[in-house]
Amino acid sequence: MSQTASRRLHTIASQFCSSASHSHCSARQKMTQKSYANGTPFPPLTPGLLRIYSMRFCPWAQRTRLVLEHKNIPYETINVNLKDKPSWFLERNPLGLVPVLELDDKIIYESTATCDWLDDVYPENRLQPSDPYRRAWDRIVTEYYGKLAGSIYTLFRSSDDRDQAVADLQKHYQFFENVLAKRNGPFFGDDKPAMVDLLIWPHFERIPVVAIAEPRAAIDKDKFPRLAAWFDATSSLPAVKATAFDAATHLKFFESFKAGQPDYDLGL
Repeated sequence: MSQTASRRLHTIASQFCSSASHSHCSARQKMTQKSYANGTPFPPLTPGLLRIYSMRFCPWAQRTRLVLEHKNIPYETINVNLKDKPSWFLERNPLGLVPVLELDDKIIYESTATCDWLDDVYPENRLQPSDPYRRAWDRIVTEYYGKLAGSIYTLFRSSDDRDQAVADLQKHYQFFENVLAKRNGPFFGDDKPAMVDLLIWPHFERIPVVAIAEPRAAIDKDKFPRLAAWFDATSSLPAVKATAFDAATHLKFFESFKAGQPDYDLGL
């Protein structure tokens, strides 16, 4: 991705995930799913219990929650009102973005950094491949995913350039189809999901939402059979089911976001 395109995508994503999980804990304490806004007191940490600061509809935070769920890591969730951020949240991440992980005296943010850290610190059910070439190609796939996310945001936000955005999506689908043709199973991790599968899932989950308004955005099973099979296999994973919203709920949230009043507590 070019630096200009990368900056543009980061700007859009920042607006979504800094002004925009099912709150989920594996061995978790009961925490409110509702978002914490400025002025709310800091919820005390439990020593030794990992905490994620998240937002229920943020695809970047969903990456980290997917890894937490897939690896069965005990954690608790604090959802943040990203239009009215608590001061204690900004102390943990001056960028004001989710996800953020906190464990005792350790704080980590940025989605890929949090996921890599989790895979290193909790090595059971390892997600990163050991083969350097495979690991490099998984990084390429993850980086290319930014192009897919950019096209999806274009279709969400504007009626202009719709034909070009659809054409771009088809090109992106072909890229993933071609990579999957070289893998030995339904996943990018062959017969089981790898880190790359979880990192690229969140915006694929939102494709049915885009297809409501733009049917041409749907993944054509005849043109992209491997990608369609990957979508079905990944959507069936327990970690995905634990963090997913259906298309109608995603659409309601995005409509509130587009109107400038994101409903972080939608459905609660």
